[in-house]
Amino acid sequence: MSWREEYRTKIVTPHEALRAVESGSRVYIHPGCAEPETLVEALIERAPAVRNVEIVHLLTLGRADYIAPEMTGHFRHNAMFIGANVREAVNDGRADYTPIYLSEIEGLFESGQMPLDVALIQVSPPDDHGFCSFGVGVDTTLTAAKSARTVIAQVNDQMPRTFGDSFIHVSHLDAVVEVSRPLCELPQEPITELHRAVARNVAGLIEDGDTLQVGIGGIPDAVLLELAGRCDLGIHTEMISDNAIPLIESGVINGRRKSLHPRKIVLGFVLGSKRLFDFVHDNPIFEFRATSYTNNPFVIAQNDCMVAVNSTLQVDITGQVCSDSLGQYLYSGFGGQVDFIRGARHSKGGKPIIAMPSVAKNGSISRIVPVLTPGSGVVASRASIHYVVTEFGVAYLHGRSIRQRAEALIQIAHPNFREPLYEYCEKTKWLQRPERTADWQTNLAKG
Repeated sequence: MSWREEYRTKIVTPHEALRAVESGSRVYIHPGCAEPETLVEALIERAPAVRNVEIVHLLTLGRADYIAPEMTGHFRHNAMFIGANVREAVNDGRADYTPIYLSEIEGLFESGQMPLDVALIQVSPPDDHGFCSFGVGVDTTLTAAKSARTVIAQVNDQMPRTFGDSFIHVSHLDAVVEVSRPLCELPQEPITELHRAVARNVAGLIEDGDTLQVGIGGIPDAVLLELAGRCDLGIHTEMISDNAIPLIESGVINGRRKSLHPRKIVLGFVLGSKRLFDFVHDNPIFEFRATSYTNNPFVIAQNDCMVAVNSTLQVDITGQVCSDSLGQYLYSGFGGQVDFIRGARHSKGGKPIIAMPSVAKNGSISRIVPVLTPGSGVVASRASIHYVVTEFGVAYLHGRSIRQRAEALIQIAHPNFREPLYEYCEKTKWLQRPERTADWQTNLAKG
């Protein structure tokens, strides 16, 4: 039987395909802009027929009706990264959160620690050789598809065809549901002047020829805008957004000086708009890889001059970083932040950077705090942090004492919050205000 004949025998309706989901199954859903919405809709329709189905995925952008209160007992979500569409359910106790480094998720599937019964994926139509592309997201899905007992593919003629380790043969698909519908898009966060101020300080740390990892959001997007005049930048990252396109088209990002995969943009997935989807389609500069590769710190470190730029929610005065929670309120996840901090730390000439505005909630709260809010999780330890950047400057913490760290972080905190930070440091005897230190030295000289 040719692959074309085999493919035709696997085409079914969404309802028929989702019969593979039985009570007690664990179901993986392709995350991000690649979410197979037609299959997810059919999964939700199957709720009355099943009990205790666990749904596993990272951030998704579509509807997540399986976490609705009325779905209790039928479905329960286990978030590897908490998105806005499941955040309430996680904090209400109707869904779970598994804190884990992004680079280690696929190991759960491969080792059998988290066996997958069904993988719901979205791919491009097969090429002349019977291979479908994972398109905008290889991420953890390539490994999930290899590991799952049953693979159900939403084959979408609007999914771009991308290069790299980005293909699955139709012979490895158990059921095919053909659709033609737009992919999920992630609207760009408006870039404010505050974002630009932080980004200018970050850009001051980036040199021609560096290889970059930037995350998602206003600050990472603003950083890309600040790099328009640079030369020979490279990309090794878990993801990129629309704002990378102008730098690639202008030749600023060309990967010419990369020590690993020169002239290639290595990534796991994209989050953005149709403009970005069209840009990666059949574009050989992009090399999509599994997250276990893109986020492997030992692979990342092979890129000389690796600059990793990540945001966070809160940093304490000693340099501990909280990025996944607001106190006890679970907000997002570990993602790839620690993977890239580790990789950049061990890169020759590398720079791991934490970038954030100095304040939150319209200036009413400082992001640099004496101690993390009770219940907050430490995502990156104080020994891991090298650079912390706000709109007020750059604090370099690596190899610095607690006193030196406190001094550096207070200097880049918002002026409205420096006094309480000094007061805390005086109580703990970590630090004195500079003017009090000067007075003490003057008095000592007088005898």
